[in-house]
Amino acid sequence: MRIRSMILTISGANLNLLHFLQLYNMGCAGSSQMKGNVKKIRKPKPWKHPQPITKSQLIQLREEFWDTAPHYGGRIEIWDALRAAAEADPTLAQTIVNDARITVQNADLTVCYDERGARYELPKYVLSEPKNLIQDS
Repeated sequence: MRIRSMILTISGANLNLLHFLQLYNMGCAGSSQMKGNVKKIRKPKPWKHPQPITKSQLIQLREEFWDTAPHYGGRIEIWDALRAAAEADPTLAQTIVNDARITVQNADLTVCYDERGARYELPKYVLSEPKNLIQDS
């Protein structure tokens, strides 16, 4: 229990130590449990925006979402990790969410939880481009 409480107090830059301990299963409570709950991240299935939008409109929607999302709850460092994961390829995104101890409910990152149980919902437009994206003129 003492090891577990010490690990739970680790934050920020020391998350890599926590990840190391989990990988090598050095007796910390829950390490094997976390390995069993990891979902392989993938891009969302193709989708359509209600109306065709341009790339610049999509970028604006994304910026508005990321600017306002932390105000609806959750921790800023988790939002930052989710943004980095959303903008990365699936392999790097997997590493980011694992290191930040984010539990992925949906493999496309649309629903996630932090280690405290806070829910984070990401719209598909921050995760991929719609099928009906039009070129800026």
